[in-house]
Amino acid sequence: MVNAKKYTRQFFPVKNPTRKWADKPYVDRAPIWCSVDLRDGNQSLITPMSLEEKLDFFELLVKIGFKEIEVGFPAASDTEYLFLRTLIEKNMIPDDVTVQVLTQSREHIIRKTFEALEGCKNAVVHLYNSTSLAQREQVFKKPKEEIIEIAIEGAQLFEKIAAETGAKYRYEYSPESFTGTEPEFALEICNAVLDVWKPTADRKAIINLPVTVELSSPHVYADQVEYMCDNLKYRENVIVSLHPHNDRGCAVADSELGLLAGADRIEGTLFGNGERTGNVDIVTLALNLYTHGVEPGLDFTDMPSIASLYERVTRMQVYDRQPYSGKLVFAAFSGSHQDAIAKGMKWREEKNIETWTVPYLPLDPNDVGRVYETDVIRINSQSGKGGIGYLLENNFGYVLPAAMREEVGYTVKRASDIAHAELSPKEVLDVFTKEYVNINAPLKLIDYHFKRTPEIHVVVTVEQDGIVKDITATGNGRLDAVSNAIKQQLGIKYSQMTYDEHALSKGSFSQAITYLSITLPGGKKVWGAGINDDIIASSINALFSALNRRDK
Repeated sequence: MVNAKKYTRQFFPVKNPTRKWADKPYVDRAPIWCSVDLRDGNQSLITPMSLEEKLDFFELLVKIGFKEIEVGFPAASDTEYLFLRTLIEKNMIPDDVTVQVLTQSREHIIRKTFEALEGCKNAVVHLYNSTSLAQREQVFKKPKEEIIEIAIEGAQLFEKIAAETGAKYRYEYSPESFTGTEPEFALEICNAVLDVWKPTADRKAIINLPVTVELSSPHVYADQVEYMCDNLKYRENVIVSLHPHNDRGCAVADSELGLLAGADRIEGTLFGNGERTGNVDIVTLALNLYTHGVEPGLDFTDMPSIASLYERVTRMQVYDRQPYSGKLVFAAFSGSHQDAIAKGMKWREEKNIETWTVPYLPLDPNDVGRVYETDVIRINSQSGKGGIGYLLENNFGYVLPAAMREEVGYTVKRASDIAHAELSPKEVLDVFTKEYVNINAPLKLIDYHFKRTPEIHVVVTVEQDGIVKDITATGNGRLDAVSNAIKQQLGIKYSQMTYDEHALSKGSFSQAITYLSITLPGGKKVWGAGINDDIIASSINALFSALNRRDK
């Protein structure tokens, strides 16, 4: 790199932190969720959402279960103003949902914000001003006292305009750039605002501690949050909220440690959309709670549909490896992973286990609308026998013998390697069928007839090298008789014929499948499979399949 020394640490660690949060092993309760997709998320888009797209997204957020939704900065533009008015006038805001609006500490902006909210039943009006050392010195060029005065004036204007209009909205204050602000100063300005609002049990205030820019490791942020939680005035009537951005890739960690440190509320977006590297991904955060046995209070049971609408209205893409929501997050290509997953799923089924402990899968894919058969076991040249066998069994009902799975696995992997592509379940079945099932060349089975004499006597009609002939033999069973005829009259040498068979459990329920292996001179084992309505016919077909695969 060019020069690391030009970067200085712009954050302010808490002096002598108590770190009570460090003794807690996990977050044991869901926070209050507030979606900021329609404000913070929308302003980060290359092409902001249209009114219709915003309305669609709002309805999705309500359906998921958000009870607090930030809808924009209504004084900033006619589009923002119209969106809020449309929600109110079309009665699209459920009685149990609170909309949140953002405003700066300027009287005409605050007045227009309250005007935009007219007729709204439940709202949070969100006041902010920047408090960081960098902003104070470089942007505002004001001392701390004047920064505090800006916040107090805004808080007082809220009270003044609310008294004029009769509005009973709740209030929120954010010391923007909190992570670059000295903790003592952040506390001073927040308490000054709270002294104006004097929150009560039935009208609590929200103090939001935004990670406007990630400047430190998550544990430093947790110390800052705990310091604020321990020292804020009116704490029992204050909801401490977090708004983490993801500049260092730690927004989820910031949120989880912040919740451990005493925060009550999270502001974030679906899939982490937001300025620069984004906001905290509420999908990830909520499902992290879920996988620890904590009900998150948000419904992500149809993740594919949620992602589809999100991608349509934002023109963003959910990354294939995005936790819980990406198309490939449950996909296992590695052979060892596939084998462990397949065995874990079977163990769960056999033991009738209710808890989820499947290796490599921290979340049951079915819980978010994903399908084991198409989403979990994915087949390419890196796959293994366990995964391929699992796919054939669970998708198509083929229960391959353990000894056969390895050979079939190599065959399918080779096909994927040649194609330089992943194989779909149907393509895997096609490879298996083409390579193993009812193979009737170069030795062609034409017909056969049995009679008991008292042993089983058979006449088998075959075509070999273009010549049709009848071959006969006896045996202690029908398959044994056919095998003896082939050995004795066609001169084909093999031994140790083993087979397994079952009714097909998927597809055609009247058919049976037989898996059969023969051992050639020199010890090479060859497998074949046969399918037929008749179990004897399926076993004979399997034998001919194995014989015709001798040179594979």
